[in-house]
Amino acid sequence: MTKRNALIKCLTMGMVAYERKYGPLAGIQSPDRRDSLIAQLADSVRRIEYVAKLRTLNISQSRDDADSHHFDPLLSAIRHVAVGNINEAYWLVFLFVHFGRHRTAGWRLARDVYAGTGAGKRWTWANVSKNPGAFVKWLAAARLRWAVDGVRRHFGNHRKYESLKTTGAVIESYVEWMESSGGPLGLIAANGGGPGATPGLLFDALYRSMDAVHRFGRTAKFDFLTMIGKLGLADISPSKAYLVGATGPLKGSRLLFANSPKANLKANDLEKRLVDLGAALGVGQQVLEDGLCNWQKSPSSYRPFRG
Repeated sequence: MTKRNALIKCLTMGMVAYERKYGPLAGIQSPDRRDSLIAQLADSVRRIEYVAKLRTLNISQSRDDADSHHFDPLLSAIRHVAVGNINEAYWLVFLFVHFGRHRTAGWRLARDVYAGTGAGKRWTWANVSKNPGAFVKWLAAARLRWAVDGVRRHFGNHRKYESLKTTGAVIESYVEWMESSGGPLGLIAANGGGPGATPGLLFDALYRSMDAVHRFGRTAKFDFLTMIGKLGLADISPSKAYLVGATGPLKGSRLLFANSPKANLKANDLEKRLVDLGAALGVGQQVLEDGLCNWQKSPSSYRPFRG
């Protein structure tokens, strides 16, 4: 039995156990829907496992090089984590989330922003945090050049409504949020980190504090903080699916529990049900958030989603 098949079997047994205790899940009473959802949840588990695996690899230094098409902000962040460069790792995760990876343009937008004007003048965290106004001025000029140079630069799917016109304000607000407490360690301490803190409570405090970051809504905050947790930059993980303000995950939850994505079920009530479901399945809330979001796009026929 393959690892994926074993995972699917485990998830299937967990789903049965949940229904025995809490009653049938209205949205997956047909075998095709049930199989599709379980396959999506399995994909979500594997995506989280993939990040853990990346942390064990010997990642090439070319992943740091913004002059190279090999540049990858997530892999570069992992390299910085390995050598204890925490500030730069947080910054690269922020770029990873804010710009996202476009299906055809890849990381080109994040790469060109990070590259700045060349070696020695890159927009590293040290340079941006020291003078965010200079960054905003540079970006405004760069945006005009890029508009006519013929190079494809696009935001990823989760940030498809963003624009370089507002990116300067986004990054200025991120710098202010991060530096207001003296950097990552201070930010964690200011939000209840330390002895006795639980991963869920700390995640929630950071999530709420991130309202200070311009145009970083529910999805961006969730993506940023879950990646910070997966990289071991902070001992945090979501204790709920954060359905308030969600679209896909909320529709998927309503479809699962009421057989309709438009059912009149409140987000807070659904979050509580998902906590029980996650316990039965043996998975975290990030798995459910991601899996339900993808499942509701094609509930009766499994389709793999890559971004």
